[in-house]
Amino acid sequence: MDLVLGRFADAEIDRLDDEELAIFEHLMEAPDRDLFSWLTGSIETPGNYDTVVFRRIKAYYELNEGTAS
Repeated sequence: MDLVLGRFADAEIDRLDDEELAIFEHLMEAPDRDLFSWLTGSIETPGNYDTVVFRRIKAYYELNEGTAS
């Protein structure tokens, strides 16, 4: 997940405001297995993680899925 989050951060970090950065940091603290499951849609994303920032990461992941692994 470091690759996915790291690539997202490289591409988008300068576009996140302070609140979004805090949300991003919260997502980084989630267990990798859970985060991967949420991103792939294999399990439902809990409400406290289903944020605008998470959806941006998910869209980025889906767009770059072939290069994120």
